Amino acid sequence: MEAKVKLIKSPISPRKMRLVANLIRGLGATQALAVLKHTPKKCAIHLEKLLLAAVDGWQAKNPDASLSEADLYVKAIHVDSGGMLKRIRPAPRGVAHRIRKRYNHVTLVVDGMQLSAFSSDA
Repeated sequence: MEAKVKLIKSPISPRKMRLVANLIRGLGATQALAVLKHTPKKCAIHLEKLLLAAVDGWQAKNPDASLSEADLYVKAIHVDSGGMLKRIRPAPRGVAHRIRKRYNHVTLVVDGMQLSAFSSDA
């Protein structure tokens, strides 16, 4: 059983968020948390909180399952661009330069590996 969480309108550029999201794609939950703790990017804090929320959501869906035996991993992570705030900054000679403050949406899916699915009994 998988758990899906979304982070809507995070005030970081999607391009910067994808750099860190690619680091944890496919990793186990404990490995991904360790990578995010030691990544010196601002968006790593947002992804760490999102991953912890996904693990809590998985635990809420599976109250009888043990978290240590589940072997949770990051099944999918998608970073999509969100809205954009457009601002104007004065420039020399009466020209105005546009400043784009970009937002993103992150979708994180956590799933547990089932040993019966990977066994070669058949």
